[in-house]
Amino acid sequence: MGMQLGSGGASADPEVMIEMNMTPLIDVMLVLIIMLIITIPIQNHAINLNMPTGTPPPQLKEPIVVNIDVDFDGTVLWDGVAVNQTELEGKLHAVATSPDQPEVHLRPVAVVPYKSVAAVMAAAQRLGVTKIGMVGNEQFLK
Repeated sequence: MGMQLGSGGASADPEVMIEMNMTPLIDVMLVLIIMLIITIPIQNHAINLNMPTGTPPPQLKEPIVVNIDVDFDGTVLWDGVAVNQTELEGKLHAVATSPDQPEVHLRPVAVVPYKSVAAVMAAAQRLGVTKIGMVGNEQFLK
């Protein structure tokens, strides 16, 4: 009185296939991925810059230049004289409020920590300095 398992015996019925056929599922998933890739819009990371148009007028006089050096240990030098954070902010405020704003040239050393340079740039931006530029970027190309 037992039940017969397996393919033996007189039964002509085919065995039940237990595995699922994955090929159509994979095909459908590939088509969906391709359609998703095609329909995603291209992301343009753009920064709007207000660039001047035309030719600039000739300069009547040489601009005043202030050099700010940031040494390897984070020491800030204003035209060669070491200043602390309070003095730096006072001088940057004087630069920002002057009628003919001087150009500020920021020259960091190649091994200076980024936070020291970022602190100077953030202070200049917060105080309203608009003519600031990085000098000596070729040392970072190594």
